[in-house]
Amino acid sequence: MFDGFEEFDIVTTGATIHGRRGGDGPPVLLLHGIPETHLMWHRVAPRLAEHFTVVATDLRGWGDSGTPPSSPDHEPYSMRAIARDQIEVMRSLGYDRFHLVGHDRGARCAYRLALDAPDVVTRLAVLDVVPIGDVYDRADRAFSLSYWVWSFLAAPEPVPERFIAAAPEALVDYMLQSWPEVEDSFPPEVRAAYLEQFTRPDTVHAICEEFRAAATLDYDQDQADRGRRKITCPLLFLWSQHGQVATLYDDPLAIWRQWADDVRGAPVPAGHFIPEEAPDETVRHLLDFLR
Repeated sequence: MFDGFEEFDIVTTGATIHGRRGGDGPPVLLLHGIPETHLMWHRVAPRLAEHFTVVATDLRGWGDSGTPPSSPDHEPYSMRAIARDQIEVMRSLGYDRFHLVGHDRGARCAYRLALDAPDVVTRLAVLDVVPIGDVYDRADRAFSLSYWVWSFLAAPEPVPERFIAAAPEALVDYMLQSWPEVEDSFPPEVRAAYLEQFTRPDTVHAICEEFRAAATLDYDQDQADRGRRKITCPLLFLWSQHGQVATLYDDPLAIWRQWADDVRGAPVPAGHFIPEEAPDETVRHLLDFLR
């Protein structure tokens, strides 16, 4: 799936980050969502590598990356901390500035990184999310019912950890069957890798800690930046044409225009897992934006 890519494990200040690198040209970092790993880019990364040096990583706590201890305030799993890993990984590989593309959880890491380190990100693409502060401020009954996974994973320890340990496939199958619109989006070996990480207690705890941080630190940091800091690089926003972002927000592109001055984007005819369901469309949009 990643022919010509090399695997790596890089020790950062806070964790060990696993990933792959391939291609040649300007650097592009790809960040994954839930319940995925960097494997979600297997249909996109090789085609981008014809034009760019592509790096795809497992976020801290996910896949084959490390699961460092957390803290009572969940700071080690805040997007600010997770973004620091990614900057250190790219610097270790020799890239001080790079394009950045994130889907779902990876998109939240990506926009936080762009806010905190504006000199690092040259172009930013976020897929199928709006900022965490906007999510919680606009939450209503429809959000509560459709995004129940957020509340479930953010529940106090060890409630979600124990439920997931009893039936990890129930949670992963729900996400992979309920959120996409395109059938057969996940090859068996990729689906197995997504499920396998949810069988590991340390990884499950790390994932839950990330959602606990989202409801606390990530939200507070967004609120502190609202109206005071903006993303300075060009931003591309792609969202599922019929997914929850389109359903919950009348004009999701307008939300991102509150966070950056140079914003463009479009809905994609796919479900939530845009790069896996619509790789051709994803590559087309990214090439048009990044080149």
